[in-house]
Amino acid sequence: MLSGIIRESISKADTKALRKNGYLIANIYGKGRENIHCAFKRNDFIREVKNKTDLIFEVEVGTQKYPVVIQEYQKDPITSEITHVDLMLAQKGVEAKYSVKVRIVGIAKGLKNKGVLMVSKKRIKVKAAPENLPKDYEINVTDLDVGDVVLVRDLPQNNGVKIVERDDVAIVGVIKSR
Repeated sequence: MLSGIIRESISKADTKALRKNGYLIANIYGKGRENIHCAFKRNDFIREVKNKTDLIFEVEVGTQKYPVVIQEYQKDPITSEITHVDLMLAQKGVEAKYSVKVRIVGIAKGLKNKGVLMVSKKRIKVKAAPENLPKDYEINVTDLDVGDVVLVRDLPQNNGVKIVERDDVAIVGVIKSR
């Protein structure tokens, strides 16, 4: 489990000192809850995020444990190092917007007919409570030929999960190569 420290001061000088010591600045927030200003060791945070299997993961800040979701992060424009991350609390029974990963399965038959597989969307925005959240959306592309696409409306409908993307947006398709 990822553990972090609570930031006593949110001044610019203290933030700079934490970053210099290898910490990643973070904010944890949720509906009806007070923001928690914290920091995690940068390398530990990156390792934890790469190894997580679910959208929701647990962090420990101080003595409390929180189920959180990465909502947004900021990178340094020159070094591409992550400098700040916003974590949203995954509160049971409280609906929120999440970005669910799209997982492509199979090899499209259109690839043999000189087609190219184009993935337009890697994540789908949904509104749901954390207990109803799907792990990912699996799309089988084995039957796709040149000119075929899978749209948002073709995704399976889960109970308690509302897709907030437009219905006519393409997720994956096979196009003719030049």
